[in-house]
Formats: sequence, C-alpha cells, structure tokens
Amino acid sequence: MKAQPMISIDNVSMHFGGIRAVDGASLEIAKGSITGLVGPNGAGKTTLFNMIAGAYKPTAGRILLNGEDITGLKPHQLFEKGLLRTFQIAHEFSSLSVLNNLMMVPDQQYGESLFGALFGTTRIRDEEAANLKKAEEVVDFLGLKHVKHEAAGNLSGGQKKLLELGRTMMVDAKLVLLDEVGAGVNRTLLKSIGDAIQRLNTERGYTFCMIEHDMDFISRLCDPVIVMAKGAVLTQGSADEIKSNQDVIEAYLGTGLKNRLTNNDTKQQTQTDTATNTKAARGRK
Repeated sequence: MKAQPMISIDNVSMHFGGIRAVDGASLEIAKGSITGLVGPNGAGKTTLFNMIAGAYKPTAGRILLNGEDITGLKPHQLFEKGLLRTFQIAHEFSSLSVLNNLMMVPDQQYGESLFGALFGTTRIRDEEAANLKKAEEVVDFLGLKHVKHEAAGNLSGGQKKLLELGRTMMVDAKLVLLDEVGAGVNRTLLKSIGDAIQRLNTERGYTFCMIEHDMDFISRLCDPVIVMAKGAVLTQGSADEIKSNQDVIEAYLGTGLKNRLTNNDTKQQTQTDTATNTKAARGRK
C-alpha cells in the first residue's frame, strides 16, 4: 500500500491578472524525502512555494498536508503545524546575536503576554533557559558555535543560510521548504549546509522540498527531482534521469538553442569523421 504523501498539490493555479504564474500544477512530496524542485526562471517554482507556505491563496486547486486541506491557511497557522520555509535572501534580526535569533523562534512564549510579563517571572526564566539550551544545541549541530555571540548581520551569506536552517530546528519542523539555499554560498559552506540537511533528514526525520539551480547540489541531496515549466509540472525522476531528459533540456535551453547545439555537435562530429577518413586514406597510399 502506497504511503500517504506529506504534501499533495492538486491542480493548483495562481493567476495575477492575465499572468498564469502557476497553471494547474499537481505533485506530491513524500514524507521523509528530500525533494528537488527545478526549472527555468519564470517556471512558477517560488510562486508554488508561496502558496504552500501560505503567502498566497491559490486561484484554484487545493493543497493537502498529511491529508488535511491547508489551502489558504496563513503562515502562522502552518508554522503551528510544523511547515516552515527559508528564503533565497536570508531574513535575520541583524542586530541580535545568533543565539538570540534562534531563541526568538518558538511561538507563544509566556513572556510575550502582558500577564506573563507581569506575573510569570519564574516561568519566563525557565522557558528562556530551555530555549537557550536548545539554541546552544542547534549552533553546535550546525557548526556555528564560534559565532554564536556574533550579531547575525555580520555573518557571511552561507552562515546566514545555516542560521535560517537553525530556526527550523528550534521548533522541530516536519516539512521545510528551502528556497535556493545555495545561492551566493561558497562551496565549503554549501557542503556544510548539504551535510546539515542530510543529517536532519536521516537522523531527525525532516522532510525537505528545495528549489535550487545548482544541479550538483541537487544530485547530491535530492530524490526525486520535480521539473516545472510554464507554471506546470513537466516531469519528475532521479537527478540523472532529469539531466538527460530531452524535454527538460529544451525547457531550460529553448528549442532554438537546443537545435543550434545539436547542429553544432553534428557539424563537429562530421569534421572529426572527415579528418579521420582523410588521415586513413593518406596512410593507405
């Protein structure tokens, strides 16, 4: 019996006036998977993410989380269900330390209410101690211990992406949407990010869906890989299958460029064959 997917996207569309950013997309994200979402610019990937994460309400279709219809729910409602996202440009509280950025994540902290602030001194202290302990564990897990007291705004781009990943760990997220986590990150830190994603997946059961243009990164982490083009799902498969799929190549390169590359390859092969035959003929004389 097939396991129920964590996320089911059923014929979802998002129209902005006459622009069909997403147009009848259907796909599934399996529980416990690291699913890649790729496609050329303008394919509708980020718009789809925005609908799953509650930033947009779909024009049509529905989105299910573990069989529950979550279409149109707000981000804070999805946060409570364990669905979180990161952004291509990291969002941090730049003047706060790394630890304080993490400690702000847990929802409904007692000290945030007027009553709690006035009368809950002991409870607030215990809650903050628990959050600090969790934050210390997160920075240790992510290799950020050496910058835990540094203002988050002073971190490198890759460290900020790790910090965003750390935020999801503060609430033990069930599903994390990663939007171009590798963008602008050097190869060393990108490897650290990839290692953290794999560990969270295998050791803690996190499910990930990630938009990414770096196919080497996708190939290392993702199975399956889903390809979008023109607002809909074009195909899906393993990374190797996707990279060799002619429809995917055409979607990325365009028919004209694809044909030009094919013609160039044919021309180059013809020239090579001609040179080989000429050399062979000379050898026979």
